[in-house]
Amino acid sequence: MADPFYITTAIHYPNGKPHIGHAYEMIAADAIARFQRQQGRDVFFQTGTDEHGLKMVQTARTRDMTARELADEMSSHFRVMAEKLDISCDRFIRTSEADHYRASQAIWEKMAAKGDLYLDRYEGWYSVRDEAFYEEKELVEGEGGQKLSPQGTPVEWTKEETWFFRLSKYQQPLLDFYAANPDFIRPESRRNEVLRFVEGGLVDLSVSRTSFDWGVPVPGSPGHVMYVWVDALTNYLTGAGFPDDAERLARYWPADLHLIGKDIVRFHTVYWPAFLMSADIALPKQVFGHGFLLNRGEKMSKSVGNVVDPMELAETYGVDALRYFLLRDVSFGQDGTFSDEAIVTRANADLSNSFGNLAQRTLSFIAKNCEGTVQAGRADDADAVLLAEVDTACAAFTRTFQDLALSQGVEAWMTGVFACNQYIDAQAPWALRKTDPERMHAVLGTLLKAIRRLGVTIEPVVPTSAAKLLAQLGPDGDADFKIAPPTPIFPRLELQASEDA
Repeated sequence: MADPFYITTAIHYPNGKPHIGHAYEMIAADAIARFQRQQGRDVFFQTGTDEHGLKMVQTARTRDMTARELADEMSSHFRVMAEKLDISCDRFIRTSEADHYRASQAIWEKMAAKGDLYLDRYEGWYSVRDEAFYEEKELVEGEGGQKLSPQGTPVEWTKEETWFFRLSKYQQPLLDFYAANPDFIRPESRRNEVLRFVEGGLVDLSVSRTSFDWGVPVPGSPGHVMYVWVDALTNYLTGAGFPDDAERLARYWPADLHLIGKDIVRFHTVYWPAFLMSADIALPKQVFGHGFLLNRGEKMSKSVGNVVDPMELAETYGVDALRYFLLRDVSFGQDGTFSDEAIVTRANADLSNSFGNLAQRTLSFIAKNCEGTVQAGRADDADAVLLAEVDTACAAFTRTFQDLALSQGVEAWMTGVFACNQYIDAQAPWALRKTDPERMHAVLGTLLKAIRRLGVTIEPVVPTSAAKLLAQLGPDGDADFKIAPPTPIFPRLELQASEDA
């Protein structure tokens, strides 16, 4: 049986429509999932929406609808985006689903049985936008003396009876775990931030709310619903079959990779492992906190009016062009910047001018001059050199993708494309057609092998385009397949003027 690989995105909070950051996370996770399938792994890939909490209640109220109606409407936008961006998720989970309620209540009961939950009164600072509690020492001062969270969001003083989780009890166990598992938090900068936070001391965490009822009910405690992060984080267990499907849970848990934004690293690397330790459940193998996407170098915000709809970008420039740009130009783990110009420039340079043109002129030449088939020809050392260069490039892609160095992987793949273009220019099959047809066939056969290898390798990044190219190449080793005049796989993009230009 294939080796399992369980990858998740953060589940997205649907109090608004998806933005480019949501799309980036889904695309990166999808490329990793597709890559692992290529390696023969039994991949389970989960994404979805995190639908409870006060923020959803308040947003629904302003729109004169129930929280569930809002969740249904907004979650559908994320599901549609996943379909449009060719996201190959195995489950799109919603935290309002019955099996997730069961999983959340089951982990709660395990933490309670451990003696890690107690009833008390919470008084402190809470950010509705972050759905997060903050200590006084973490707050910063905004305009007019307003208290703000470290994320710059408003906080309000909250008082209510709540259940508390004994987070302080897990300070040393967490530090011991981090020391024993140095790759649990990546990249290194995120790991260092978390270490500093935990070393600074942990206080017990309020894990229930009584001021609203849109959430998972706390077992045996009428009027209490779970703090949204207890419920949200448990989605990863729900997908793995917790608590009822022991066979599935044994296969897919612990998760191999939680892929999340850097702003929610604390929840995933402090609270989540502490909950799991309390419940005697194995911890995930790795949490990777990617960076933010900046619009022309600026952080996106509704107030500034620079929030970008990823569906519009995909519609304008093509899904695979967008996927390729995000995975090639954004150094994984760091903040990255994007613009229409940057997407067009990258897609044209790499996909249209380099790889697409290579495939187009090779296949067109074979269809036009060789009746669609390539014969055995006279080999030359240059052929073996090219195939070795392509193998080296593709092996580097595999090695770097395995280590989540996604942009370096695509960059390595491009060295194989460049080698092919240098080879075809040097060998000039159009000239060999008149002077040495036997050698021409060897050159074309070498190019077909190289292009196929490059097409298979890049499939996790540009799945639809790669599939079209491989279909035009035909099955590997099928002597009866005739190459037809090809359709361009990567048409040249034109910069589209924005509506407010």
